[in-house]
Amino acid sequence: MTARGVRTGEDAEDLDVEEALALVNESAGHFPGNGNGAGNGHGDTSAPGGAASAGHATPGHGLSGHPSGGRTSCGAQSAGHGPGPGTGPATAPHTHGAQTGPHGHAQSVAWPAAREIAARAVRAAARRSPVSVPLDAALGLVLAGPLAALTDLPSFDTSAMDGWAVAGPGPWDVREGGSLAGHAQPEPLTDGEAVRIATGARIPQDTTAVLRTEHGRTDAKGKLHSVRDPGHGQDIRARGQECRTGDQLLPVGTLVTPAVLGLAAAAGYDALTAVPRPRVDVFVLGDELLTEGLPHDGRIRDALGPMLPPWLRALGAEVAGVRRIGDDAKALHRALTRSEADLVVTTGGTAAGPVDHVRPTLRRMDAELLVNGVQVRPGHPMLLARTKENQHLVGLPGNPLAAVSGLLTLAEPLLRTLAARPAPEPYTLPLRDGVHGHPGDTRLVPVVLRGDHAVPLHYNGPAMLRGVAASDALAVVPPGGLRAGQEAELLDLPWAAAGIGVCFT
Repeated sequence: MTARGVRTGEDAEDLDVEEALALVNESAGHFPGNGNGAGNGHGDTSAPGGAASAGHATPGHGLSGHPSGGRTSCGAQSAGHGPGPGTGPATAPHTHGAQTGPHGHAQSVAWPAAREIAARAVRAAARRSPVSVPLDAALGLVLAGPLAALTDLPSFDTSAMDGWAVAGPGPWDVREGGSLAGHAQPEPLTDGEAVRIATGARIPQDTTAVLRTEHGRTDAKGKLHSVRDPGHGQDIRARGQECRTGDQLLPVGTLVTPAVLGLAAAAGYDALTAVPRPRVDVFVLGDELLTEGLPHDGRIRDALGPMLPPWLRALGAEVAGVRRIGDDAKALHRALTRSEADLVVTTGGTAAGPVDHVRPTLRRMDAELLVNGVQVRPGHPMLLARTKENQHLVGLPGNPLAAVSGLLTLAEPLLRTLAARPAPEPYTLPLRDGVHGHPGDTRLVPVVLRGDHAVPLHYNGPAMLRGVAASDALAVVPPGGLRAGQEAELLDLPWAAAGIGVCFT
């Protein structure tokens, strides 16, 4: 008999081994993630004795499971076990919304709570001051001041069409010459007179209307006749029709899109007052990673080094650089302490294996751990720490799709706050096919959008990118899963959302 929720055959690729075992164990009453997966790059991050346990405060260090300094907070759930050897009392510090494992250690934060913590992690002092940015460098930034019109738009009466500027009723005598865009004010018209005019050209004084080219004809004597009488003011764009000087065109907090750049230029701006991009350093960890060629001799290609910088730029960041450090604790400590970035993103090393150096290094730095594991698959060993007053670190798991999960769970809300970007409006779509859920964790599953449905994709294991490379969004699948036709919350990917794809450049 197949356990509830376990896929067989070709569909089994959608779950990693740990998730499949968790589904099987559910009927036996075992809660997933009890500390047995430490060191596998995407397993649970707790360890016996509490030294590297998620959310466990280590004496003598500033590494705490809660931004308030380790006090017990509401929303914690207990697995029903008392303290184990080497642990504190039942009120030991743990992360907001965390579940506690069989030894009383806090393990992870609920997925919605983790995103909320990340969005609120930035203190006021860490936010960057507005700067004046030339128009050609402002794309993707957020306005730090309202965009007010510096002139009337249009700034003079202009023709909306090619044709003739006419005065009074027809037929009209056509004056020699014409009015072209970019030229000086033409001579005034008198009743019964017309002059050729181009779209965007200044309207001669005393013009009644613009007669479109297709609505006029000339007779043998050169008289202009109308086949459709123009109404008074026809096809004239009056001065100030769009706005008057001083009108507010866009409010503070508007994302600068190509259209915003066009409006700003039309309104007379050469530069915009905007929130600068947060600076991000990316540290790629792992001795097994290759930067070119085919995988060989137990080594694999680094997929995150090429993927993360453009993705971070699409989220509003300025990537200062990508550095490959390998599995070297001293080098990692040196790189972190020297970084001046607003956010440091690390890849790999977030579990509790012998070469997983991120947590020990954070303890050594006296960092404040804000999120220590998230109840989400893939990517639950992710973490968020405050390393300095004005600097944060997001630790992504090394598996590619798990890293994407961490990027959207922790880095995106934090960068959104730093860049002062508006939060995307949440939306849902029904799933065309059912998606199996994890017993206790949220799942993020790549989907494509087809009409009014989201279609789940295969190849969504933690180490796979094939599914997300073809996807439009990630579906948020709650514990227990969703049936076909049920609504799923969707997280848009930057290149598929209504945002600015050109932020990748």
